[in-house]
Amino acid sequence: MKTHRPVEGTRDAVYQVRLPLSKRTIELVAGLIRGRRKQLGTRWRKVTPGTQAIIVLAVLRHDQRLLDMAGGNDVSASTVRRWVLQVLGLLAARAPRLDRALKKIARRGGAVVLLDGTLVRTRRRTGTDNRKNYSGKHKAHGLLFLALTDEKGNLIWISSARPGRASEITAARHDHITRHLREAGLSALADLGFVGLDDDPDDAPVTITGRKATRSHRLTDAGKEANRLVSRERAAVEHGFANLKTWRILTKVRMNVHHATTLLRALLVLANREVQSSGDRRSPDGNHSACQHEDRITDSHQNHDLRVHDETISLANSSSNALRRWLPMPSGTATKSRSCMPRRLQNPGRATRAAVSARRNASSMTPRPGRSVDRLNPHR
Repeated sequence: MKTHRPVEGTRDAVYQVRLPLSKRTIELVAGLIRGRRKQLGTRWRKVTPGTQAIIVLAVLRHDQRLLDMAGGNDVSASTVRRWVLQVLGLLAARAPRLDRALKKIARRGGAVVLLDGTLVRTRRRTGTDNRKNYSGKHKAHGLLFLALTDEKGNLIWISSARPGRASEITAARHDHITRHLREAGLSALADLGFVGLDDDPDDAPVTITGRKATRSHRLTDAGKEANRLVSRERAAVEHGFANLKTWRILTKVRMNVHHATTLLRALLVLANREVQSSGDRRSPDGNHSACQHEDRITDSHQNHDLRVHDETISLANSSSNALRRWLPMPSGTATKSRSCMPRRLQNPGRATRAAVSARRNASSMTPRPGRSVDRLNPHR
């Protein structure tokens, strides 16, 4: 009588890996599954809600193959796929909408948000229908997403999926980001890819970008310093993307691209929950209100910490007045150029002295201590 047992021993070998997630995240997913089962009136399932939550989170966090997770839990790959899609839908429903997210920031007393885009890579598929997903900028197939964060880099909103060939400014116009910012009385810091996004820059500019150099018009010292300060302020948005992409399923999305928007919004909820959990572990009492009014910025040139107090912006003022108070234009620069210089760095460092000098005279800037004028401006 023939048997199908392999000579080496058992058919499958199961191993354990560590899931680096907090207990609050697992309880969140398990609670959503438990509520969905109660809503459907389910009498019996193969595994408990907690086990299903761990399996789904392992797929999202470690990008485990569905067949591998199915073999280790005595279920089929289609069952694991159905569990993943169910949890993604439940989590994506908790993701905030754009208008509600901005109004929440305004109620907290915020003045600006950070805007940026990222490309989530997908599998390369054959056929002409997939050509629109090829990004000439990244030289890879993927989907484009826009995201908004607060000043500390916490994700507050993520857009729907766009083809990889789309530009960031086109996606921002499609989502009417400037209109939502005006309604909430907020402003946005963005990179040079969003130059020209503001549809009404003269009366009430809400999108702040750096200045672009051309062949005929090179940047002055004041423009370069303004670009450096804007880049320094908006660097926190990269931290938000880094927290989002710790979920390794975004390394290359292999599921159907129709689920990409649901996937990103579900991971937004999970990433924010992990950030909150890590913050609670650092502060046992969970009270961060005293820390929200004060930031610590390390000056690499002077090797010591400087305390920076956030400015209080009155939301009763118009968006243009709040914008000029938080990010005043350098003297001699027109408003429609959308170039700015943040005043948030109120410290005795060299960057602030250079910014004050640039605001007083846009054509000339006092050199930093220890640096010559020729090194500061090589075109002289």
